[in-house]
Order: sequence, then structure tokens, then C-alpha cells
Amino acid sequence: MPSPLKPLKWYHEMEERKARQEAGAFLVEGERAIRQIAENHPEAIREILSVETPPPSLQGYPTRTLTGRQLHAVSHTKTPPGIMALVSLPPDSYAAAPPEHTGDRVLLLEDIQDPGNVGTLIRTAAALDYNGVVLTEKCADPFAPKCVQATAGAVLSVWLRRTERYLEMAGNLKQGGFSLVAAELNGTFGPEALGGKEKILLALGNEAAGLSGELRAMADIRLKLPTAREKAESLNVAACGAILMYLSRRG
Repeated sequence: MPSPLKPLKWYHEMEERKARQEAGAFLVEGERAIRQIAENHPEAIREILSVETPPPSLQGYPTRTLTGRQLHAVSHTKTPPGIMALVSLPPDSYAAAPPEHTGDRVLLLEDIQDPGNVGTLIRTAAALDYNGVVLTEKCADPFAPKCVQATAGAVLSVWLRRTERYLEMAGNLKQGGFSLVAAELNGTFGPEALGGKEKILLALGNEAAGLSGELRAMADIRLKLPTAREKAESLNVAACGAILMYLSRRG
């Protein structure tokens, strides 16, 4: 006997972290983002919600057909793209320990609150072949709708850990051979300090306050990007992160 259909309200409530965790799932909107997940993590897609027959690449999944009005009621965007997917939350996303295989490049986001910045940084980390992203409890949740939208389907392309015990995790990664690089407006070293580092934990701080004193004190390298300060005091954190991640991969 098939499972009863969920009320549309149940999908819309995925906007809240508590509802996502209870369901063990989150929503992804748009064919391109869903296809990105389907190509790399097909097992994660639980259901397709669509106003039309899904494209061939997204057929074969349980599909629920909605009217445009119904989809609009479920969507968290002003102009819904016409297709959505219910996707399983990756295991241990809120755990306090990294996975057994961390890779050699990890991004640490401390209290970055804008969901667009968080999502863009996750997308950039995936594109520049970073392996994981550690987020503090005060960061925007990576599975919130605006964050997921900003990742453009890359939210499952790196391992994620959102935890209040991020300092402990950073310490453990350092013990495992990672160099903790703290990006600071008034840092001591330039980008050349990234060269030759086999394992890098790159830390970016809050949009207004920057990194905490605790994290700066732990850093092996306090790094700044040389910029024309007389023209612009600082870079957007997502732009800064993109440049440093690119330079760290080249190094």
C-alpha cells in the first residue's frame, strides 16, 4: 500500500531547521541544481515535485505532480522554477567530528550569517576541489532554502559539519597535519604563505566582526590579501574566500 501523500504545508515547513532535521531531508529547487545532485548523488533524491513531466534525466524517481499554484505554495522563492526535489540530509552534518577521510583542503566558516555568502562559499569550495566545510552554530544553516539555492546544487559535493565545537574540531585537524590559515584584514603574511602546505584549514570570519580571538590565536598563519584599501576597505567574505581557495590550490 503506497504511503499517504504529505500535505503541502509539510514541504513548506522545510524552511525551518527543526522540520528539516525531523524529516531528515531538505528541498532543492530548479532543474539544473537537481540534475547536479542526481548525477553525483542519485540515491539522495527521495521525490520530485513538478508541474510538468520531469525531463528524462530526472525520471525514475517518485514524482508528485502539482499545479503551478500548489508549487508556489510549497516554494521558498518568489518565482518558482517549476520543479523541486526532496533530498535526504547527508549523515553527520551536525556532528562534532570530521569524517574519517577529510581530504587535504577544508574551509572553516565562523559565524557567517548571510545565507547567500554561506551558499556561495560552499559552491566555490566544491568548484575549487575543497573536501569539506566546517560551520559554526551561528552560521546560516547550509540546508536552509537560500543557502541551498546559492550552492546551485553543490551542497552535497563537500562534506559539511555545523557544530558549536568547531574550535575542538580545528584543533583536531591541526593535530592531523593541517595548517590553520586565518584570513584577516590586518594579517601578517601575504598569499605566498600558502605555498607548499600539504593540508590547509582556511578560516573565514563573520561579515562584520571577522574571526574570533580564539581562532586567531590558534592560527598557524594570519593571512591578508593585499588590496587597495583607499578604494575599498575590505572584500566581501565570499569573494575573499574564493580568491584564497584558488590560491591555496595553486600552492
